[in-house]
Amino acid sequence: MKLQRLAVAVAGIGMLAATAASGPALATTQNDPTPSWAQRAAGAKEATAKSDQSVAAEAECIQSLVFPKYTHVTETVDVTPAKPPRVDQYAPFNFGPSDYTATWYAAANASGTQYFAYGVFLVGDYLYRHSTTLPATGEPKTTRVKIGSGWNTFRAIATSNYQVAAPTHAYLYGLNTNGKLYRYAKNGTTYTYKALGSFGGYASFKSMAVISETATYDTLLLNTRAGGLYTIRIPITATARPVLKLIRSSGWSAYESLATQACGNRGGTLVIGVDHDTATGYQYAFGHANGTATAITSYGKIPAVLDGNNHAPFTWYKDNLNGE
Repeated sequence: MKLQRLAVAVAGIGMLAATAASGPALATTQNDPTPSWAQRAAGAKEATAKSDQSVAAEAECIQSLVFPKYTHVTETVDVTPAKPPRVDQYAPFNFGPSDYTATWYAAANASGTQYFAYGVFLVGDYLYRHSTTLPATGEPKTTRVKIGSGWNTFRAIATSNYQVAAPTHAYLYGLNTNGKLYRYAKNGTTYTYKALGSFGGYASFKSMAVISETATYDTLLLNTRAGGLYTIRIPITATARPVLKLIRSSGWSAYESLATQACGNRGGTLVIGVDHDTATGYQYAFGHANGTATAITSYGKIPAVLDGNNHAPFTWYKDNLNGE
């Protein structure tokens, strides 16, 4: 049943240091389609009423992809792995301008009466956060708050959100045109960030996504303009150096966006690569990331027009990526 499937999907939405460096200045701070936003809100309500274990056990492998467009409208699709992948598309809604967006996290307020998505995104020189309500009726509504300036040289951002057990962490990663990868730590429950430094040697990389979140490290999945695909494991210890591993030496040059989704107790990670030039996306299933020995299954072209200016995961905030 579609409603039941989507309720579970929202609960899991798929389930399938650094040298000191200066960074950007950060301020303190009609007819429903099938599926519908009302169903996504219902799924969020169901998720809040269950334990993380029961959610993970029930969830199907479905990957949600969100993509803001230059028209200031945002679209969302659920992609189920198959050959070819199957797509369920939500009604588009007004979000406002967005150049690069990180993961959208679905959550609920403390009383369980309001369901929303949140995350960060870039517009020109500025970093913003958003909170987008998922109403039982009507379309989502977005509140945008400016966080800081100095971000116009970043070409990709990604966030981690490890909430499984203490110590938890939430990092923002930024891939800069100067060839450096920057890392920032989220300050408590506020949307302010502390610069943790940068790593050099990333001038050839074009897009990235988080593929693992653990208590001791994050792992990013990145591709190069020449077509290589890599993982970079970044320990949370400030003085530790990242570990870069080649996954594939060619075949990944077309993608300007990468999006990932864990597959719960089934293991593995779903990955979507999007070619912005053709507005096409392809879905893959990754086994545990292990350098060139990593198993990758291609499900092929996604039957949808993915004409966003950037594409990111849309996931439950307690979904944990475990791809490496």
